[in-house]
Amino acid sequence: MLREFRLPDVGEGLTEAEIVRWHVTPGDSVKINQTIVEIETAKAVVELPCPYEGTVSALMADEGQTVDVGAPIISVRTGDGEGPADAGREALADDLVPDVADGAEPKKEKRQPVLVGYGVKTSATRRRPRKPAPPAPAPSAPVSATPAAPAPAAYAPPAPTAAPPASPSVPPAPANGHAASARVQVLAKPPVRKLARDLGVDLTALTGTGPQGSITRADVEAAVAAPAPATSVAAGVREEYIPVRGVRKATAQAMVASAFSAPHVTEWLQVDVTETMEAVRRLRTLPEFAEVKVSPLLLVAKALITAVKRHPMANASWTGEEIVVKHYVNLGIAAATDRGLIVPNVKDADAMSLPGLARALGELTERARAGKCQPAELTGGTITITNVGVFGVDAGTPILNPGEVAILAVGQIRDMPWVVDGQLAVRKVTTLALSFDHRVVDGELGSYVLRDVGAMLEDPLRMLAWS
Repeated sequence: MLREFRLPDVGEGLTEAEIVRWHVTPGDSVKINQTIVEIETAKAVVELPCPYEGTVSALMADEGQTVDVGAPIISVRTGDGEGPADAGREALADDLVPDVADGAEPKKEKRQPVLVGYGVKTSATRRRPRKPAPPAPAPSAPVSATPAAPAPAAYAPPAPTAAPPASPSVPPAPANGHAASARVQVLAKPPVRKLARDLGVDLTALTGTGPQGSITRADVEAAVAAPAPATSVAAGVREEYIPVRGVRKATAQAMVASAFSAPHVTEWLQVDVTETMEAVRRLRTLPEFAEVKVSPLLLVAKALITAVKRHPMANASWTGEEIVVKHYVNLGIAAATDRGLIVPNVKDADAMSLPGLARALGELTERARAGKCQPAELTGGTITITNVGVFGVDAGTPILNPGEVAILAVGQIRDMPWVVDGQLAVRKVTTLALSFDHRVVDGELGSYVLRDVGAMLEDPLRMLAWS
């Protein structure tokens, strides 16, 4: 029995997603809730589990392809009998079994399966006749994941033959102008695959040293430690075209909407953070912080939370008809990823202890870099911090995260000459920049918030007095 799995809506009203990476190929055996594919929505990268148990018949979307929600992306051939597993699948989706007979059935109301854990929604679907799985074309050049185990042929649409490649190193390009990438299967255990994803290592580019040529943790770590090879560009290529989609597209649209709808004002303040750096050093020695990362960002976050609790109008949103003041702080942290800028947030950061906030910031940052933030973590923020100092930048004029009225930029911390008690000294200094929506936060209020953050970073004891 052939079943199709349709792309679910894994967020709040998303309409499409991009296929990032398939974890299976035609002919593979799959189990219920086994991860089969990674997709990128406008909010995050999400792993989709399989709702069926059986054998993969065909992949109905290619890596890099943008697919509408509700479109079939994979077909799985299940067993003929109906056991407990079959009953579970029927409970999840009983309408995606194409009829064996030719022709389409009349349109009727059926249940459409969605991502496991997101429930089932009702929609009008049309049964379609079974289509044979497209044959896998032979690749233009043999690809092998390891010396011991050659990779099976990848499933990909036939490449056009109208134009030959520019050089032997450049494969033929599809009609849409984007290079088709062959998928290869590698031998690696799930923990090794997770480590590779977290570190940004392409397993297909590694030579395994484990049993039967499998890739080990040591192989991944060695790849990270090795110097990155220079990027090669084919001879005669003068321009490169990068599709704008997924997170990058959503970020661009949000930034344009924010920049041209909210009247931005930015104020700057240089701060002596020598005492803050000493406080960070002492916190690292405490047992409460033994398992978490302590950085200056932790105290910056605590200072901003304290400042907006003292000045609640800076922790608000503008609806056009009213100002919504938030008496909770969902603290956003801007994170640069290879897929674009995202701003996940720590829910109810104001209710956390300092060790709890440190732990939450560390976990959120790791998930953001790995592209594993859930849609709920990317919505509902009330105020944001962007740390441009990690890039060696002193400061900038940040753009408001849509729906918020203030954002704080923190520059690099460096040694600078500073006057202390009438004497010139070398101190640790950083530059703070606060952008705010002038419809809600006027110059006086913005100055108070920025002044308070600076005062707490100059003397961290003020956080205790004002908290």
